[in-house]
Amino acid sequence: MTNSARVMKTCKWIKGLAVLGWLAWLPGLASAETVRIFAAASLQGPLDQVAAQSDEDVVISYGGSGTIARQISLGAPADAAIIANTNWSDWLVARGVIPSPPRALMSNRLVVIAAAQGSAPWTHADADTLRAHLSGGRLAMGQHMSVPAGIYAQAWLDSIGAWDDLRQQLAETENVRAALALVARGEAPLGIVYASDAQASTDVDVVWQVPADAHPPIRYIGLALTPAGETFLDLVATQTDAFVAAGFVALP
Repeated sequence: MTNSARVMKTCKWIKGLAVLGWLAWLPGLASAETVRIFAAASLQGPLDQVAAQSDEDVVISYGGSGTIARQISLGAPADAAIIANTNWSDWLVARGVIPSPPRALMSNRLVVIAAAQGSAPWTHADADTLRAHLSGGRLAMGQHMSVPAGIYAQAWLDSIGAWDDLRQQLAETENVRAALALVARGEAPLGIVYASDAQASTDVDVVWQVPADAHPPIRYIGLALTPAGETFLDLVATQTDAFVAAGFVALP
């Protein structure tokens, strides 16, 4: 056992249940000394830093929260998971696969981003504003049926009367970091991501901060499946400052 965690970013974007399942069974990842964590893609960065402080051998697989939840429900050998939506944690609890009570760890904010070109922040945001800045292009966001950032984004678009107008212009992705990448590469003129994602990239500008009351509360939920996973979540809960520095929001 090493004195610092060996955090493996096993896949840049985890796509589909089969990939997550395959990663979980890679040689070395399933050893008795390994603490296996499945985590929402938006946590990549600060969660790696926290894992590096563990005395255990921590392996983190990042992906979409919906994919992670479905994989856990099928028996994936994870010690803990951190997902970005209470609906998915409730779904797992209802299936009786989570032995310990879920715990809310942190929050986030939703923002609209554009490629980094010195874009000035918008003074308001409505369907006309979005349509004008898209100029016929696509709006990148997580899948609205499964990815938490996409679920929150749909709620906001609904609240400003833009969902029906823009639904045909969406570029929906498997996780929020993929939506960020589309904007950073100039493949989509706008995207809706978490503030922490935007802060992690120098290739995008934040043009609008979505009001927190325009969508359901953003909550990152820790789910422990083993005692080792519970211990790791205890460590995460003590590292609020690291996540706040990365753009997350501390809970009261």
